Amino acid sequence: MPAYNARPPAKGTKLPPILPKEQLWGANAQYAYQTHAYELASKIPVVLHQQPCYCYCDRMGHNSLHSCFENTHGAQCATCLKELYYSYSMTQKHKTAAQIRQGIIKGEWRQVNLESAAATN
Repeated sequence: MPAYNARPPAKGTKLPPILPKEQLWGANAQYAYQTHAYELASKIPVVLHQQPCYCYCDRMGHNSLHSCFENTHGAQCATCLKELYYSYSMTQKHKTAAQIRQGIIKGEWRQVNLESAAATN
């Protein structure tokens, strides 16, 4: 299983910021769903902190799905993008971080259609 954090950050601990969508350009901003994902990621950083990423970017030092959106990696990776949109949609359905994690582990994120995901609010 890829790296993730089982709990939210300790009280008073600040997570690294999500890269602002305005800092994406070129191939990282080619599709609306790329920049929109960063906008949504900035709304649920604590949830993302508690999710694994099945592109196995933990091999590059990432410790959760949150790490993918601290830089341009998330914009370049369909796995990260689909997991982000899945996490956001489940958060909107009032699912807990643990429930979202179980869905990610089961592979439910694979059903996300990135082309239509950009319309997610």
